[in-house]
Amino acid sequence: MVFSLFFLFLARISRQLPRNECTVGWVGALPVEFAAAQEMLDEEHANLQHQSGDNDENTYAVGSIGGHNVAIVCLPAGRIDNNPASAVAMQMRATFKGIRFRLGDVVISQPDKTFSGVVQYDFGKTTPNEFGRTRALNAPPQTLLVTVAKTQANELRGTSKLRE
Repeated sequence: MVFSLFFLFLARISRQLPRNECTVGWVGALPVEFAAAQEMLDEEHANLQHQSGDNDENTYAVGSIGGHNVAIVCLPAGRIDNNPASAVAMQMRATFKGIRFRLGDVVISQPDKTFSGVVQYDFGKTTPNEFGRTRALNAPPQTLLVTVAKTQANELRGTSKLRE
């Protein structure tokens, strides 16, 4: 049994991915988010080895989802704030120069009328009756919006694996 589990683990971990091939960076604030992100991977790659001269203190999980190479990192334990998140994201960007998209506590949605589709939690004001937007973020990149449309189409066709 242990022997079989070991080979199952090895089968899921594959080659070490070159740093410049990661195009998606994913930052989780909590270990549970980091674990959930890792579970989303179709394939896990070997752990990234730190190189001499690296100023990157992050530890990454690297893999692929739907053919996209992803680097995943978690904020330092007990340091859930904008400053640590900025430091982690900057170090990630320096290590993975090919990153085109950064994900975190962001929901990718589609724009609606005059709104970009994404509302940051501190870009609004709560009143006793409602939540009012005070400003908006930029809309997600076109390629992510196309992916939202494809996901919606797969849901309509009954072929989506999103719920899994």
